[in-house]
Amino acid sequence: MTNLRTHCRLSARNNRYANAMIAKACAELGAEGVWAKGVNFFPSIGATLNHILAIDRYYIDALEEGGRGRAIFDEHEDIADPAALAAAQEAEDIRLIRFCDALTEVDVDRRVKTDRNAGMIEETIGDLLPHLFGHDIHHRGQIHAMLAGTKVAPPQLDDFWLDYRRVGEAEDARAL
Repeated sequence: MTNLRTHCRLSARNNRYANAMIAKACAELGAEGVWAKGVNFFPSIGATLNHILAIDRYYIDALEEGGRGRAIFDEHEDIADPAALAAAQEAEDIRLIRFCDALTEVDVDRRVKTDRNAGMIEETIGDLLPHLFGHDIHHRGQIHAMLAGTKVAPPQLDDFWLDYRRVGEAEDARAL
């Protein structure tokens, strides 16, 4: 049985892998396609990708107790270029992997402050991480659906956990 720390370490890597596969598809689509109006909660793939990036920055800052809080959203400027956006996301993905790799049993139950509209709320790291992974999966699913309406086939994202995926996509996984 996998414990929460191991699950978070793997989830951080799954996050990185899935974000890289989405970025690869978006590179094929190009900036015009990434920013084309779509049917989704956000008006385009680019807007959705920037939302994922901003939320990742917000939660990673909270997890690391960086103290920037909601100011991250004020500082965030959408990145228009798909390659630059992919690079910014990769940096956050690597930060998250490093954070998860350093988790201890004590850390899982440690409470950190999140700056919410209603004030500072304390949450456990063990609750924030699954929430963050779920958030990113949710919005990548929206991107996946929007890609289905373009010339670029949506990438397979949900087999990361299975052995045959790791074998079949070993080159992509090793590259990350």
